[in-house]
Amino acid sequence: MSAAYLGMEILKLGIEPLVHFTCKDKNRNQIESELYAMDRAGVRNLLVMTGDYPASGFKGRPQPVFDLDPVHVLELASGMNQGLPGSDAQRTTHKPGDFWAGAVVSPFKATEAELMAQYYKLKKKIDAGARFVVTQLGYDARKFHEVLQFVKDYRPDMPVVGNIYILPYGAGKMMNANQLPGCVVTDRLLNDLDRERTAEDKGLQARLLRAAKMYAFMKGMGFDGVHLGGHNIKYEQVRYIIEKGEEFSADWVNFLPEFEYPQDNGFYYYHRDEQIGLNTGEPVNRAQLAPELPVGFNQRLMRFMHHLFFTPDKKLFPLMQRLYSKKDPRKYGIEHMLKVIGNDCKDCGDCALFDLAYICPMSGCPKKQRNGPCGGSFNGWCEIYPGERKCLWVKAYAALKAYRQESELDNRVLPPPNWDLYQSSAWYNYYTGQDHSALNNKDRRLK
Repeated sequence: MSAAYLGMEILKLGIEPLVHFTCKDKNRNQIESELYAMDRAGVRNLLVMTGDYPASGFKGRPQPVFDLDPVHVLELASGMNQGLPGSDAQRTTHKPGDFWAGAVVSPFKATEAELMAQYYKLKKKIDAGARFVVTQLGYDARKFHEVLQFVKDYRPDMPVVGNIYILPYGAGKMMNANQLPGCVVTDRLLNDLDRERTAEDKGLQARLLRAAKMYAFMKGMGFDGVHLGGHNIKYEQVRYIIEKGEEFSADWVNFLPEFEYPQDNGFYYYHRDEQIGLNTGEPVNRAQLAPELPVGFNQRLMRFMHHLFFTPDKKLFPLMQRLYSKKDPRKYGIEHMLKVIGNDCKDCGDCALFDLAYICPMSGCPKKQRNGPCGGSFNGWCEIYPGERKCLWVKAYAALKAYRQESELDNRVLPPPNWDLYQSSAWYNYYTGQDHSALNNKDRRLK
């Protein structure tokens, strides 16, 4: 059932819902339409996320649709709150909405590239209008402290909500096997769950106590709230967790050793505070860490070609501008061949290769994420192709870090592709000022 429709039904019961609003399965027009429908119904709280890759549907696997990413949806919701222009933009605007939209982030990443790409994207979400942040599932107290500290360092007034999932052995086993993308259960935690389920109540009391202790340390750290979830959970159990968590919160530091579940060789953004096992305020010097992947030959070649032909202050750039101004944008056979061989080009015509270390997000990312990774990668591997393909953003971060340019992923926000340019020359669109990069840079416009 549509989460938006379910949210409307819950609102009729007098309960204000928080709708998990995903970018999957619908293009930008459908997303805007669904948002207007929720606004009309009075559903205003959104938790915006990428969404899982589709696995099954009517008569087989459906076509994946990830037309917008969460950064774009947050921009759209913020724009709707201001009143978006109507189709006759010179005369009317839509009635302003009242959305309270938040973002998600996963600090439970094992590698530097995975984690930094998550945090870079989080900053873009906040800048796009996110009103609060909710964490992904995890059980490492130091990671919860890390993400809270990172957000407060960037935006001190941003509310941060910790995610508590009441974890039984069955769900833990699936998470440990990476069958629920983005949810991290380490081998040590799974062993603890396995031992607990031998109790007479099959581990129920241990699960509730674990959740209550997480509530306690999150309150002690300074989280603004918790997102409490699980399957087949009863009201009395939720109340027990909250009341017990409040009782435990005065001694929250004492529970931290029970939540030391680091990933093997896991990377942390801050140095460890050896006294209590959390983080100091000092970030790790990432410049001393080597890139996790080598720079490929194709990336080196494209970097060289971009320097010669696509950099506005270079001598060959005006020549290429004049040449391409006379070309037919629908005839680009040589360009197509080169980019298919090097990047499996999908001919979107609004190329992002320059922005992402010469790696294409339209062909290299199954979810076509243009502003950062989804939360589903594991140990650097793509959620859809674990053990086969590295996450595109891991590859881009490593390639840029080799040149000490990884911060480029921090400060570039890419719009969604303009499908008016589909199956046209991206080079033509770049040189003549049609694509996103040209429109953002006057020097790239045709003179």
